[in-house]
Amino acid sequence: MLRKPVSIAASGMLVACYGAVALAQDTIIVTSERRAQSADEVVGSISALSGEEIKTLSADHIAEALARAPGVNLHRGSGADHLTAIRSPVLTGGAGAGSFLFLENGVPIRSPGFANINGLIDAHHEIAGGVEIVRGPSGALYGANAIHGVINVLTPRPGVDLSAFSEVFGDSEDRYKWKAAISDTTGAHGFFVGASIVSEGGYRESAGLDQQKLTARHLYTGADIEIDTIFSFNNLEQETAGFIFGADTLLDRDLRRTNDFPDAYRDAQSVRLQSIISVDLSSQSQFKITPYARWNEMEFPQHFLPSNALENNSHWSVGAQTAYYYDAGAFSFIAGIDLEYTEGKLREFQERPRIFSFSQGLHYDYEVRALNASGFVHGEYKLSDDTILSAALRIDGTVYDYDNRTNDGIVGRFLRLPDQTSKFVTASPKFSVRHQFSEELNAYASYSRGARPPQTTDLYRLQINQTGDQARPETIDAVEAGLRAELAYAVQVNIATFWMEKKNFFFRDADGFNVANGKTRHVGAEAEISIQLHETLSLESALTYAAHTYRFDRATGRASESIAKGDDVDSAPRVIANTRLAWRPINGALIEAEWISLGSYFTDAANDHAYDGHNLLHLRGELGIAGDLSGFITLRNVTDSLYAERADFAFGRERFFPGEGRTLGLGLRYQR
Repeated sequence: MLRKPVSIAASGMLVACYGAVALAQDTIIVTSERRAQSADEVVGSISALSGEEIKTLSADHIAEALARAPGVNLHRGSGADHLTAIRSPVLTGGAGAGSFLFLENGVPIRSPGFANINGLIDAHHEIAGGVEIVRGPSGALYGANAIHGVINVLTPRPGVDLSAFSEVFGDSEDRYKWKAAISDTTGAHGFFVGASIVSEGGYRESAGLDQQKLTARHLYTGADIEIDTIFSFNNLEQETAGFIFGADTLLDRDLRRTNDFPDAYRDAQSVRLQSIISVDLSSQSQFKITPYARWNEMEFPQHFLPSNALENNSHWSVGAQTAYYYDAGAFSFIAGIDLEYTEGKLREFQERPRIFSFSQGLHYDYEVRALNASGFVHGEYKLSDDTILSAALRIDGTVYDYDNRTNDGIVGRFLRLPDQTSKFVTASPKFSVRHQFSEELNAYASYSRGARPPQTTDLYRLQINQTGDQARPETIDAVEAGLRAELAYAVQVNIATFWMEKKNFFFRDADGFNVANGKTRHVGAEAEISIQLHETLSLESALTYAAHTYRFDRATGRASESIAKGDDVDSAPRVIANTRLAWRPINGALIEAEWISLGSYFTDAANDHAYDGHNLLHLRGELGIAGDLSGFITLRNVTDSLYAERADFAFGRERFFPGEGRTLGLGLRYQR
């Protein structure tokens, strides 16, 4: 029987009771197969946060929500900025932009090759109906950029009855938030509209933020067809703070609030439109096509470089995803073709007089036209009622047509390449087996490969010492085994172990030279545990132990950045833990304590310098006031720990993004 699309919201009540991390078997997942399926059918590691948990958390930054999944570690920067890790070190540069696939309702937020290292700033997580995190390579279905994992932010599905939601919030760090949503269904038509506004004075000097987001969804449901159209808009205006320098500054309550880059900022806008058209062809088959369009632009001065050059980048895309689903007896398969055309621009201009080799004037001005075409097939076969084999393969073809709009050659340290065309073909296979030992216990094992073409900036934004070792398609091979168990109904456990090896890891070393043949290994174990201690008391944990190591040698002019095989990759803590104790004494009341533990990690490639890690305690409470109105309170960093959101060692000194101190917040929430 064909599995119909089901919103993750259908499992909201169960997830609210038993937690979003340890997935209940009747939780619905939409990301793993690009359609709805039960969590116990998923082969791989996937975590889900329900819309109700997202509302309760009321996160100031999406990093707070994603911290509830094992294997995930987002380093918050200034304002909405972030760096991401999913079964990986925290990656920067082209690797940070292109190793993770950020989706909204199944469609990439940015075009492959034009990724943004702060890729989640556009996602409307504030009003989301769910967030799903796939850990490990997901290229067989999603293709480029799904190297280490996928994050899919889901817009709420229109409700059957008229419903409304509104929230206002303010805290002791001069942060104010408002968000609201309304939803209803009339006959075959349903709609959802959600909006959010954030205004922050900033924890640090000259580091305020203003951001507005709007999402609208229309759903038409006919006898054999469903048309689901979603529109998203984002506007971000932020003042950006850079690193602070020295451990003494991090531990000084006044100096850690300073900002050496008061003129830095980031302005970004984006618009996205998609329409998922699902047609039931028979009782056994379904066809989906998702045409979409996106546009975005961004402007920011490069305060992290001596030039402080102004960068303007943008791209627009049109594309379509297709999938044919067939389910009959012991055999089922999915096949499809994805197409996308993109035009992108990048311009970099330095107003400052020449400093070192950073020359005044125009550095780069180029356009890239890109065509991505992909085909995939995914099949499952039941060997028995309890054992299922599956196999998948995706082939991605990418063509970049680069057009230099200024003079070719060298200007200062900058190398402007002549017009050229680059072509890449990658393959992403996956094989897996799942066995159901009992209704309460199943296990799986899988092999998968993720692959992605280089980012356009890695290919065309070069400097004079980067003429050789051009970036090549990056691949990662992964073997994973896991089990899911439900013990006496009150205890749910998901355990996963993984081994991954990445080749052609492209980055720029401390001397500024391209490294195109880097190799890294990623080995670890993750656990998701949910325990119902009492009908009013629950305990949830997301635990990670992983080693991320270099598998090659490379010497540099800076001893602290020389790489030796077997060393830990910098910005890769081995231990990450998130544990929450929630008490619901009466209906409409909640008290939650959240403990976050981040282990120590090296801050340079040679493993000579390290950050000690930190432990944080957050408290949240909510209580019904009258009818549909409730009040809530948050106390973050209860112990007022002087910690770092990100620690690094570069150019001979320690540098940090300091985390906020003890912060008290109060809010009102209306929900009917």
